[in-house]
Amino acid sequence: MKKYKIIKIFKVILALSGGIDSSISLWILKKLGYKVKCVFIKCWEEENNNKYCNIKKDYKDAKNICKLFNTKLYLINLSYEYWKKVFNIFIKKLNKFKIINPDILCNKEIKFNTFLKFSIKILKADFIATGHYVIKKKKNKKFFLFKSLDKNKDQSYFLYQLKQKQIKKCIFPLGKYYKTNVRKIAKNLNLINANKKSSTGICFIGKKKYFNFIKKYIKQDYGNIITLNKKIIGQHKGLSLYTIGQRKNLNINLGQHIPYYVAKKNISKNQIIVVKGKNNINLYSSIIYINKIYYINKNIKNKKKIFCKIKIRYRQKEINCLLYIKKNIKIIFKKPVFGVEIGQSAVLYKKNMCLGGGIITKIFSTK
Repeated sequence: MKKYKIIKIFKVILALSGGIDSSISLWILKKLGYKVKCVFIKCWEEENNNKYCNIKKDYKDAKNICKLFNTKLYLINLSYEYWKKVFNIFIKKLNKFKIINPDILCNKEIKFNTFLKFSIKILKADFIATGHYVIKKKKNKKFFLFKSLDKNKDQSYFLYQLKQKQIKKCIFPLGKYYKTNVRKIAKNLNLINANKKSSTGICFIGKKKYFNFIKKYIKQDYGNIITLNKKIIGQHKGLSLYTIGQRKNLNINLGQHIPYYVAKKNISKNQIIVVKGKNNINLYSSIIYINKIYYINKNIKNKKKIFCKIKIRYRQKEINCLLYIKKNIKIIFKKPVFGVEIGQSAVLYKKNMCLGGGIITKIFSTK
């Protein structure tokens, strides 16, 4: 009697937000033959209304999508975990005049930690899936992250802190898709969210104005905005509300055609120092230090130095750099970089591969 090989149908839990990307991820997973169930993650309690967070609307969309694809949907409330592991840390940093990227922290602590453990241990999943635009590859029993085909949507920047055991359990269905094609598929399927706008900005702030939202949680200590010559030209609303390289919301109106930018913060004197024009040398840095690297590609660990590319902001174009791997990791930019600030994530790339990255701890200017 002929023997047939039994092929296991893997069980996947998809984080379904009600948006277009996770919805098409569901469609792709079903097409590939996975046994899929979905989880809607609620991360925010306060101001849960139609004007801002839209959680009720997103959950309704998620339920309709699951009904269309005949898929079970779970709702899990991780607002406590989010508050404790993401938002509270974000606010503590701001109150100490430091910055941190909360979306990177959310991916590390919520989606690829709490949600992953819940899916594997409680829902007995083989894998989790998300709507991130990133490509996962396996080589020599190791897992690597590469930029998505759609370089404009690539989200590897937000995932550089993931560990091997986390990447191993992940599926990223959209890695080889372009956003334009994703939207076309949604329209062809007549999905209710086909024309829904993609979410942007910090996850818990959404459409709210950053100043109005964040001032409820941080110490507001008004101070002077001064020039390099120590001339007072305005007032700031608290050092934590401003970032290096910022131009908007400075409320400096001197009838000048050339805008001012935040160049430095003097914490001891509660002052913001601004310079005129984006090309001002005081806005640029040449060398940074990071105290620790999160390695996705651990092959670089034993090298003394490596030529690669770097991003210090999600939307920033990559810059050539030289990475010195020592106790204190030093990175030298090939060209000076605009608006570098301590606390930003410096993410490293070799061609399309995300090597890893770290948090900036020291900065040296071009001067």
